[in-house]
Amino acid sequence: MSASFTSEELFQWIEEQRDYVYLDVRGEDDHARFSVEGPEAITLLNIPYYDFMEDPEGSVAKLDAAKTYRTICAKQGSAMFVAEVLEEAGFDDVRWLEGGMNGWGQVLIPKRIATPDGYDLWQFNRPGKASCSYGLVHDGQMMVFDPSRNVDFYTAFANEHGLRITHLFETHLQADYISGGPALAAATGATYHAHDGDFASSSLEYTPVVDGATVAFEGGSGPGVLCTHAPGHTPGSTVYLVDERFMISGDTVFIVSVGRPDLGKKVVEWAKQLYATLKERICTLPDALQVLPGHYTDWGTEATGDHLIMNDFGTIKALNESIYGLDNEADFIAYIVDNMRDQPEVYNTIRQVNAGLLSPEAEELDTMDLGKNECAASHMAA
Repeated sequence: MSASFTSEELFQWIEEQRDYVYLDVRGEDDHARFSVEGPEAITLLNIPYYDFMEDPEGSVAKLDAAKTYRTICAKQGSAMFVAEVLEEAGFDDVRWLEGGMNGWGQVLIPKRIATPDGYDLWQFNRPGKASCSYGLVHDGQMMVFDPSRNVDFYTAFANEHGLRITHLFETHLQADYISGGPALAAATGATYHAHDGDFASSSLEYTPVVDGATVAFEGGSGPGVLCTHAPGHTPGSTVYLVDERFMISGDTVFIVSVGRPDLGKKVVEWAKQLYATLKERICTLPDALQVLPGHYTDWGTEATGDHLIMNDFGTIKALNESIYGLDNEADFIAYIVDNMRDQPEVYNTIRQVNAGLLSPEAEELDTMDLGKNECAASHMAA
């Protein structure tokens, strides 16, 4: 019987540029909507599972038996079937992805960010969603920013490093993925921080974020977290400044573009808020700040050589001169309108889930939570 591989191994192989062929056996539409991406180029083929069922010999004939194949499907069963077909046809070292694209969509890759002595900062990259959450660590404690639904990952990471999760922060009410904040707070007893601008009408218990307040680690030592209200992407969007060195920017500042202000269907109103935020609250911050965004679009443009999604604010402003160079509100609103795209229909439902107003079954949540984010105001800045 063929062997399996994990989503963590898949990401490692992409980083190592292993000479594998990744064979996605889902239907063409599913493959086109959401496929495996990573920090290095991969060879990715799409031959649907049904082709292997109806015409196994013809499907196998499309492949090169001298190459090494890794099969992928939605959950894992179809990939197992195709892997066995290839083994029976004489292919060597064929493996299938455990949990399929559902598992890939939830995997988190931890990467340490260089910091001064005294604390650690981690980026938890979710390649299946092109999103990032963060862990700030000091004196056996960890603060987590924008946790995703994979609660087991955060608790296992904390246990592995001997940490206690004490604070959880939302940068905003997420529309593109299911937040793990409430569940992680329930599992750990951590204080859950969110802004009233997004969460006042929710059913969740949370500690309101106060603009200009600094949240400290228990005991008072270590880096402080300065809360800066940054409305625009959403009314309650908040940027968190760590140690006057790092900006955990959520969906306000991306490496390329800024967060789209149309998700609440109040395009002009929220675009005005975003323009004021960028001019009055964000562009006044130091260029040397290292920006740690909530999402990214393109690994090649936005990742460092160590595959971290980050850059200094000065460079980001230069990359996005078409946005930051706009010097009046009307031109900014026109830019937003010109770059506006239809938001996925599921986003409104996800917002209700994240506000505690809907509680779908786990399988439905799995479906909602898959697929790359569409949170930027433009795909690429000119």
